[in-house]
Amino acid sequence: MSNESKTLEKEAQAQVRQPWTAKRVGDMLLNNALTIIMAIAIVCIAVINQNFIKPASIINIVSQTAAYLPAALGIAGCIVLTGTDLSAGRAVGLTACISASLLQNAANAANKMWPGIGTLPIPVVILISMAIGALIGCFNGFFVAKFKLHPFIVTLGTQLILYTVLLLYVQMGNNKGMAISNLDASYTGVVKGSLFKVGGTPIPNYVLFAILLTAIMWFVWNKTTFGKNMFALGSNEEAARVSGVNVFATTIAVFALAGAMYGFTGFIEGARIGSNTANTGLNYELDAIAACVIGGVSFVGGIGKIRGIVVGVLMLRLIFVGLTMVGVPQDLQYLIKGAIILFACALDMRKYLVKK
Repeated sequence: MSNESKTLEKEAQAQVRQPWTAKRVGDMLLNNALTIIMAIAIVCIAVINQNFIKPASIINIVSQTAAYLPAALGIAGCIVLTGTDLSAGRAVGLTACISASLLQNAANAANKMWPGIGTLPIPVVILISMAIGALIGCFNGFFVAKFKLHPFIVTLGTQLILYTVLLLYVQMGNNKGMAISNLDASYTGVVKGSLFKVGGTPIPNYVLFAILLTAIMWFVWNKTTFGKNMFALGSNEEAARVSGVNVFATTIAVFALAGAMYGFTGFIEGARIGSNTANTGLNYELDAIAACVIGGVSFVGGIGKIRGIVVGVLMLRLIFVGLTMVGVPQDLQYLIKGAIILFACALDMRKYLVKK
């Protein structure tokens, strides 16, 4: 073959490869568009307000990430099963109010919701809160698994039920609808206290709790039979059933685990907020769903990683703390949150269609 022929062949191959490479780069940019846009937004916020990158601000962002992370870890399992959980926020609110009411300062009985009950041991309240959350999850999982109802419908109904229960609960005892506050120092100390500082700013204990829960959930997702069954069920229910996966039990277990995570989140929020009302936990499910989708947990099922969820929650907190620091009104932040969810879901579906 002559040198001229070789040159022409190389040029032809280059012309064939170039469109493919350009398309691949374009797909990569589009698939990661949300992350890129959020990263650009973070840089812009840091330029506008340099306090955004100071140690105190960073620790605040990490602390908020830790507060929202357990709920996201729970709801991610429901998304892996091609579902969701709209009752998460109300479950957090209910367990927060219950935890706070059981851990009020016993020395001031006049302002105590249940004056006949002393301040319960903290481990007992954690177990109560997580057990209530798990029962709520079992309720959701049962209707999804037994009657093949879509999780959206089931958890929407549960959300309304829980809100009613929450409104009734805050009016019980001596509370009469008031905010549940006057918490015992041991409760706030365990949650908001600090074992160490960074740059003079204390790191709240609930950051350590979030790290521990993340490690546990990583192990459950990646190293247990339950985790493998969950992903198999999310990928293809019929194939999982044929492979011997107990679809009914696995579905209930996934929702129960999610509920337990909401219960733990409620325990943390009860002390972190300090003054709990029927609005505690409002829209937490939206933050959790958005974080999961940003982190790569797919609504088509069977896809998701723990590290992606952590990154998703962190990205959202960075954005919303940053928006507050540059003076964006709270009302507009809800608009941005909704746009992020829509954009993330659209990108997720696009990836699925391209694979097909």
